[in-house]
Amino acid sequence: MKNVRNLTVSALCALMVFTGCSTMNQTQKGTAVGAGGGAALGAGIGALIGGGKGAGIGAAIGTAVGAGTGALIGRRMDKQKAELEQQLANSNVEIETVTDDNDLQAIKVTFPDGILFATGKSDLSAAAISELSKFAVSLAQNPDTDVTINGHTDNTGSRAVNERLSLQRADAVENYLIGQGLNRSRFTANGLAYDVPVADNSTAEGRAKNRRVEIYLTASKAMIAQAQQGTLQ
Repeated sequence: MKNVRNLTVSALCALMVFTGCSTMNQTQKGTAVGAGGGAALGAGIGALIGGGKGAGIGAAIGTAVGAGTGALIGRRMDKQKAELEQQLANSNVEIETVTDDNDLQAIKVTFPDGILFATGKSDLSAAAISELSKFAVSLAQNPDTDVTINGHTDNTGSRAVNERLSLQRADAVENYLIGQGLNRSRFTANGLAYDVPVADNSTAEGRAKNRRVEIYLTASKAMIAQAQQGTLQ
């Protein structure tokens, strides 16, 4: 288990605008991303989370990848995203296309706080277990993706309390998924407190949106190697 308690990561990332991105599927986007652009597709994550306050997302591979590699990984992510949309069709879970720190296609799955936990608690609810068990099926069927789990809170209460709660919640999700027989080495859990809001913390509605767990599914080093070799199916 790799837990990040106090994150001060900052980075710079140049955004590139692609004409017609909304009409591209992930395989097509993967080609563009693998060719060296694409931080603006979906939400270029890692350094871009919260203006540079988030955790890095994606395997540390130390080199740029080519268009062919990006296309193959995009196709694989297309497939897993479709599976997730089917498995979680009747829930409030949000599933999005994003890019990771390698400019490769990835998947972001957002579980609203109300699905997972009671107010101020880190024990998984019955609804959480039901949804996460479905999610675990997709992870088992796609063993070459890495899983980064980020817990977020609103700004109610002290930083220490929110850091602890956000990490406890990320840990709870991580531990449940590992308990479903998934490989622990795939997982990273982070507690980001209230540093990465997606809505206005001055309103009740905004605070509710900020209380969430986000899970990023990214290409592992093994998947990237297979794509580079042209053997990724």
